[in-house]
Amino acid sequence: MLNSFPKSPKAVNEPIKSFAPGSPERAEVLTTYKNLYKQTVHVPLTINGEKVESGNTAEMHPPHDHQHLLGTYSLAEKKHINQAIESALNARKAWSQLSFEQRATIFLKAADLLAGPYRAKINATTMLAQSKTIHQAEIDAACEFIDFLRFNVQFAEEIYAEQPNSGDGIWNRLSYRPLEGFVYAVSPFNFTAIAGNLSAAPALMGNTIVWKPSDHQVYSAQVIMEVFEEAGLPAGVINMVMGDPAMITETVLASPDFAGIHFTGSTFIFKNIWQKIGENIHNYKTYPRIVGETGGKDFIVAHPSANVSEVATGIVRGAFEFQGQKCSAASRVYLPKSSAKAILDEVVKSLEEITMGSPEDFGNFVTAVIHQGSFDRLKEAIEEAKKSSEVTILHGGKCDNSKGYFVEPTVLVTTNPHYDTMERELFGPVVTVYIYEDANYTATLELVDQTSAYALTGAIFSKDRYAAEEALIALENSAGNFYINDKPTGAVVGQQPFGGARASGTNDKAGSKLNLLRWVSPRLIKEPLLTPKNYRYPFLGE
Repeated sequence: MLNSFPKSPKAVNEPIKSFAPGSPERAEVLTTYKNLYKQTVHVPLTINGEKVESGNTAEMHPPHDHQHLLGTYSLAEKKHINQAIESALNARKAWSQLSFEQRATIFLKAADLLAGPYRAKINATTMLAQSKTIHQAEIDAACEFIDFLRFNVQFAEEIYAEQPNSGDGIWNRLSYRPLEGFVYAVSPFNFTAIAGNLSAAPALMGNTIVWKPSDHQVYSAQVIMEVFEEAGLPAGVINMVMGDPAMITETVLASPDFAGIHFTGSTFIFKNIWQKIGENIHNYKTYPRIVGETGGKDFIVAHPSANVSEVATGIVRGAFEFQGQKCSAASRVYLPKSSAKAILDEVVKSLEEITMGSPEDFGNFVTAVIHQGSFDRLKEAIEEAKKSSEVTILHGGKCDNSKGYFVEPTVLVTTNPHYDTMERELFGPVVTVYIYEDANYTATLELVDQTSAYALTGAIFSKDRYAAEEALIALENSAGNFYINDKPTGAVVGQQPFGGARASGTNDKAGSKLNLLRWVSPRLIKEPLLTPKNYRYPFLGE
């Protein structure tokens, strides 16, 4: 019997290791990377705690070395998805009734495993199969994932502590039940931390999960499962399945026990899923929770008062870290005519210093884009820009997929603020710049707001506080995460809850208790301390 109200360890952000020359973490991750590169692994499905082979497999290759075979993974058939659903439903009763203290301990232990013995492995697999530099892998696969796990426990405690007032002679209380059914988690290739959190957040709140990781993140997804299992996660709580996305989603959404989706990915796919949920609404036992973070066409606006070097650094880091494959990456920039040349000169100078290649070489700032489809889309956009009379290629423009899917960091300058790459999400190392007349700052803010269907992140660089305030007001609905004098990427769990609106998602703010609230169904319990024994109220007296 639990006769206490335990308090979890205070959550603090995991320190980012430097991986400086001569550091022990640098040597360890390089050794792990090289050892994993030499191995050929196989990743099975995980259903009810069992490793399940399907008979059909697909291959895993490093994007920066696409002829090298990392291994294979199993592809689920429809029967496996039904088994995963059944497993989640069977596990739900025991898991949902397990005390929060016990559930939380599992995920706190997972965080410590990632911070310690699994740190090099989660980083190395992310470097290998997602082509992240060690810095990008460390801030994602290690630190952000650890932060999600630790802070979610703290956020959950805060939720459970929120209770209603009680009148005289009455005790009112709220219990925060998990959803009735199972949760479908669909994760992207670009953030290992997101892949882990999309399952872990609902599971922490007592839900059970069917998880479909991206085909291009399966290598590190397997490490996530290893960590959860070593931390003591019971069988069936999180079931990992890979395969045809359309078949998996159709099967999941056909179940009457589908209770919610936790999604990060394409806007188009998310809207289709939402539509299918609507079509199936009469089949469900409950109204499903729909939580999604999708695309972005994220902006940087520089006011004439902005510091030239600060803007240039914001563009280089915001647009080109992880090859621009962040939904928060800066992909459209608005510069004042008075300082545009100085800013762009610094951008080009920095890009001329940047090297591109394998993440094994710690001197590389950028590596490869994720796959052939991404490479083709980016190359086509760059080739179209070369033909356009409205565009000048200031830097980059070269694409080479002979060894890896390498797209050179590319800066386009356009005279048309509605040119294709100012409006279309490319998800790669291409940024488009529009130069405005200084006197048109206010009109440019209106242009920024109206140009894109997305509203994820954005940044204003300004030393003029009136101008910064004007941007905050004018761009109120243009970004869920707004940055002043900083790049529009790099949200930290517990500090900058992340999410956007419009076509960028439901804005349920991952990295805060707002997200966790979506995975519970509160039940109000009222209990009078002295129960009435006669129906007559005082007003009925003579």
